[in-house]
Amino acid sequence: MDLGLRAHDGWTLRHCDFEVPRGRIAGLVGPNGDGKTSLLALAAGLSDPAEGTLRVLGHRPGSREVLPRVGVLLQDRPLHGSFTVAETLRLGRELNPGWDEAEASALVRESDIPPRERVGRLSGGQRTCLALALALGKRPDLLLLDEPMADLDPLRRHTMMAALMRTAAEHGTTVVMSSHILAELHLVCDYVLLMARGRMLIADDTDFVQAAHTLVTYTRDAPDAEPPRPFGPDGATVVETRLSGRSAAALLRLPTSLPAAVRSTPPALDEILLAYLRSPDATPLLAPAGPPAATAQRQSGPSRSTADGSGA
Repeated sequence: MDLGLRAHDGWTLRHCDFEVPRGRIAGLVGPNGDGKTSLLALAAGLSDPAEGTLRVLGHRPGSREVLPRVGVLLQDRPLHGSFTVAETLRLGRELNPGWDEAEASALVRESDIPPRERVGRLSGGQRTCLALALALGKRPDLLLLDEPMADLDPLRRHTMMAALMRTAAEHGTTVVMSSHILAELHLVCDYVLLMARGRMLIADDTDFVQAAHTLVTYTRDAPDAEPPRPFGPDGATVVETRLSGRSAAALLRLPTSLPAAVRSTPPALDEILLAYLRSPDATPLLAPAGPPAATAQRQSGPSRSTADGSGA
């Protein structure tokens, strides 16, 4: 809660509040340099916050209670280049008491990685799949993945997404993965975290994020005319307005009613995320901390825009 991390040139994270419910696959998105990798490093126990608190599986990140239960895939994929693929999996088995050989071997096989090949001779995508196989073989309660799909071809990307959905469904594993591939997030993620300028702008179910927004288009009477008002009895949060001559489009959050002068359509998830990325000063949309019942009640009648939470 109120998480902060300071770098040499300022704050990397500041006033960062969020919660990821257990068993969810959360996509972490945001511009380069805006804190995604720093947040994952904090959750992995690789660094300490300058302010605020972070709890991972109910404990301090990096603590003895947490380390055996967390799998981490870093951007540099630190693997021993002189080992073969089979030797790398054997090392994973020896270092992890709860090793799942079937899970790790299945991903290596599905990714078409030769067991006798030296790791140093693998392609970038093959190294990523092998590193993920090590993380999955650990049978973690939490997976932290930093840009896991960045160097994968479409076939291996599909294989990885299937593996993540399988481990979440079968073992209840929570997954937090950073990604720039917005158009594919809805295929694998059921929760979204969006960061900009070191703060969390969205932390909520993907279905709720889509249901809470409306894309409206309208024709202005004059090029400098304001959007039609009001958007509902109490107004609505205007996340972004884009103008083109006498035509305009606006992304609205939680409108209760719309004037007849506008046309509305449900936006795609990537359209919503891009609008927030272009409007980093927008009011955050953060799910309230609490049991699933609270989320169900919220979805039946959304009436809030911000809430605090913490943890992963």
